[in-house]
Amino acid sequence: MKNVHSMTLPLLSVALATFVFAAPAAALADNSVTVGNVTLVNKGRVAVGRIPANQRDKFGETFGSGSGMSIDTKSWVRNADGSYKGSLWLLPDRGYNAVGTTDFRPRLNTVEIQLTPVAPGATPPAGKEQSGVVAKLADTILLTDNKGADTTGLDPANGTRHPEGSMPLLPQAPNGKISLDNEAIARLSDGTMFISDEYGPYIYRFSATGLMMSATQPPAALLPMRNGAVNFASNNPGPGETAPDPKDPTSGRQNNQGLEGMSMTPDGKFLIAVLQSATRQDGGDSSSTRQNTRALIYDAADLAHLKLVHEYVVPLPVFKDDKGKTLVAAQSEIVALSPTNFLMLARDSGNGYGVKGDKSLYRSINIVDVSAATDIAGSKFDADTALAPKGVLDPSVKPAAVSQFIDINDSADLARFGLHNGAPNDRNNLSEKWEAMSLVSVQDPKLPDDYFLFVANDNDFLTQDGFQVGAAYKGDGGGDVDTMFQVFQVTIPGLSAK
Repeated sequence: MKNVHSMTLPLLSVALATFVFAAPAAALADNSVTVGNVTLVNKGRVAVGRIPANQRDKFGETFGSGSGMSIDTKSWVRNADGSYKGSLWLLPDRGYNAVGTTDFRPRLNTVEIQLTPVAPGATPPAGKEQSGVVAKLADTILLTDNKGADTTGLDPANGTRHPEGSMPLLPQAPNGKISLDNEAIARLSDGTMFISDEYGPYIYRFSATGLMMSATQPPAALLPMRNGAVNFASNNPGPGETAPDPKDPTSGRQNNQGLEGMSMTPDGKFLIAVLQSATRQDGGDSSSTRQNTRALIYDAADLAHLKLVHEYVVPLPVFKDDKGKTLVAAQSEIVALSPTNFLMLARDSGNGYGVKGDKSLYRSINIVDVSAATDIAGSKFDADTALAPKGVLDPSVKPAAVSQFIDINDSADLARFGLHNGAPNDRNNLSEKWEAMSLVSVQDPKLPDDYFLFVANDNDFLTQDGFQVGAAYKGDGGGDVDTMFQVFQVTIPGLSAK
């Protein structure tokens, strides 16, 4: 998603004293939720737009959509006619990898945006349903290691780079490059950025030009362990690589379930990162017991040395599949609203355009409140004691409160923009992976608490006209999954700059 994942720090002189969630949220209506004495309102979608699936970047490779997003609020301008222009950063993950991983060079894209929203609840003119966002790829930078060498999307496949200087143990592919599977971005006012990944799961700081500056290792309980040692493999070996043994970690983050969501608080003091689902020892070995994930709160006073100051259990939403089985919706992104509250996007898997299943059973943006939750930072649960064995939370731990805010699958709201959830499984059926969010003011003096919440998909580089790592490819499934932006207008009291 993302600074408030979405706000660069010069605009973060935000007074949040009144924005304190003191109790679990209570839904007032389908479009609003109240937490403590604060009511947030979802006014619905106001714009949709696309970037074609076969878009190429300046390196001639297939553009990779949004695992993370951050709007450049300094560039954001409201025009006299009520339209907007600005730019955002869009972070792809490790490249096209239908069978194993490839030596894709991790990168960051700059996208120019023109937004022409409809009034909340209004229907766009016929033929203009999905032209409210016009997005143009403007630039791409490569992310390098601390020595300026290329990084890679290849699975670490049992490899590590030993600690050196201020850098900790790092995931390393067989070709000697640092392995990155990027998932979230928080861009700072000086141009540097925090990027979280799945392999570590680590938080990296990069310069404005893409040079790795530091790496933050999570608590030991989150590190993937195999045979008594840290092993960063995700069981997606590249060409010629061997699969890890065992295929799954025995403890720590599950394969491909790393720090999926991350955001800087509006005051710029804290960085919040959330594991996609529970660790292996906490029920993360099953899609039905992986509910108790963790939110890590870092003091960001020293950007080169993040300090873990709080840690909380976040219970992920559950839903039932068509056979009545209870499943857990993994989280895909967060946007911090304060040091104790954040928006969290959670979703199911395997459903949507580009994959076999057609109808999603759960895609939602929720509000998480950790203010009354048990702080487990530095406790036995950060070491060798399971927090939720087989998914059952330790009774001494009180989890965060989670409440639904926006139902992304709302059929009536989708229909206004020519979209749907379910059959026919065509390009107007929402794609599977919605993984990026960012927030920016509507800049209307009559609506000082209103914001545009941008939500974007990760299209997994699925196109029938693809090119990466020196070779053409056709994505599995026969689809061309565009990068799509959905824009919601929301009211969030207390976030306006004073």
